[in-house]
Amino acid sequence: MKLASAPGQVDVAPIIDADPAEAARRNSVLDMPLAQLSWHDPFEWLSLGWHDFTRAPLIGLFYGACFVLMGWLMVACFHQAPQYTLALSAGFLLLGPFLCLGLYEVSRRLGRGEPVSMWSSLTAWRISSGQLAIFACVLLVLEMLWGRSAMIVFAISFDGVPDFSGPLSSMLTEEYLTFFAGYMAVGALFAGLIFAFSVISMPMMLDKSTDAISAALASMRLVTTQTGVMLLWGALITLAIVMAMLPGFLGLLVVGPVVGHASWHAYRKATMARD
Repeated sequence: MKLASAPGQVDVAPIIDADPAEAARRNSVLDMPLAQLSWHDPFEWLSLGWHDFTRAPLIGLFYGACFVLMGWLMVACFHQAPQYTLALSAGFLLLGPFLCLGLYEVSRRLGRGEPVSMWSSLTAWRISSGQLAIFACVLLVLEMLWGRSAMIVFAISFDGVPDFSGPLSSMLTEEYLTFFAGYMAVGALFAGLIFAFSVISMPMMLDKSTDAISAALASMRLVTTQTGVMLLWGALITLAIVMAMLPGFLGLLVVGPVVGHASWHAYRKATMARD
């Protein structure tokens, strides 16, 4: 359709005649504008996460207890079968974002002024169950590669199962130090990949019902375009979790849910979302 033009004027096609496929492409999550983040933002996200935790503490403590139990299980695995510890850690890193899904739902409802409940938190996955299943498969592949890589590091570092029960001085040999360096390098690589894929993808799937692949690519786009701030955010999460693990993992009762709520606010700020 074209607008009728007066004699001597050029016909002008209205904007509504734009190709629908092109319009859809422009409106996809891959083309959405991202906020220009500042170095102060990650600290603000943690503050907002704490605020959400205090508004729904019982729900937060439930998820915090789940994180504590995961930590205890990891310690038990380390004592019984240390070669599987990194693989189990990868599984926890895979499970963590899905546990946080309930915390995202709490923050989403609080932001909209809607009532929150344990049931709505536990059933948040139903909003986008199919895409969450696809995303879980992607993370599962990464977890399997992580676990296999960990086993390879063990195999090339030791003839058998290493003994970590001895004094610390016995682990300062070249063999152990080389093993720890390789072990940590593998862990950092896969943890970084999972962080890049999932830092805003799951909140986006919950909030916008976005497909899993687009959400993961949007998350990668944020990390690669604002690497400095996102590295700071990842470092703050790591530091908070490590400090929370020191007192028998009990710190995760509070730190775990606070980080989960804060991750929701990181997504909202990065995508300039509005309630």
